Amino acid sequence: MNVKRTFGTVLTILGIIGLIYAGWGFVQHSQQTRGLIVYGVIGLIFFVSGIGLVRNTKDES
Repeated sequence: MNVKRTFGTVLTILGIIGLIYAGWGFVQHSQQTRGLIVYGVIGLIFFVSGIGLVRNTKDES
């Protein structure tokens, strides 16, 4: 079991959740704009780093 690939998958899923939450808040015209921007930026960072971990980790069986 590859721990880096699993951690990358978890980061990617958390990033997707953060981006969806931020997008949903912007569509609903929420008053907490600063919080939504923070969720969006953190979600983007998690998503990009998770994809990078999954992509750059070699399979070792």
